[in-house]
Amino acid sequence: MTANGLQLYSFFMSSSAHTVRIALNLKGLDYEYKSINLYRSEQYRPEYLKINPIGYVPALKDGDLVLADSFAIAMYLEEKYPQCPLLPQDLKKKALNYQVVNVITSSTQPLVRLPITGFIERNLGHDEMISWAHKHYGKGFEGKHMEKADKPLEILLKDHAGKYATGDEISMADIFLDPIITLSQRYKVDMNKYPLLSRLSNEYENVSAFVDAMPENQPDYFCDGTS
Repeated sequence: MTANGLQLYSFFMSSSAHTVRIALNLKGLDYEYKSINLYRSEQYRPEYLKINPIGYVPALKDGDLVLADSFAIAMYLEEKYPQCPLLPQDLKKKALNYQVVNVITSSTQPLVRLPITGFIERNLGHDEMISWAHKHYGKGFEGKHMEKADKPLEILLKDHAGKYATGDEISMADIFLDPIITLSQRYKVDMNKYPLLSRLSNEYENVSAFVDAMPENQPDYFCDGTS
């Protein structure tokens, strides 16, 4: 148990858990890493379902409080630990961050989660799974097959990005972007199609809080043959 009592239930490959790891790192918070192996369906074991009845990772325990949603966790950490703020004071930039997070957590991430892609691969084959992933990354990253009003990420950030997603300071948008870009590489998404997102990804490689949160740097990492 760490001095502040934080425990993170995580899996190295989970992009949602990846987001929370970045947030914790940026805020300089020590935490105890509790591995939940999704490949072995440990998220459905009775002892974990007592912590998170939905059976997903991540889950964060802070004393007697348990939070089990990456956005809720990020907002909680932002409120309780104001060091290294993740949300800008400017109202327009703050709203932009919320919109980026929503595109990822509502429109992209749920459709490329392991239960979905695994189901497609088992029932329709590997090629169909890859095709599915490319289709939905395309929607989220550049708006392929969508109206421009939906403003997915490449379009949404075009006129707002600085060194990072919404300016020259790291923000909440960045901690959600990096994991979903990282996960896209498992499906061999061609990031050359998304020059802005590719540039941001390169910037994240120079920030220790992001590097330390990468899947391959987690205590439960193993090579599963797909990376």
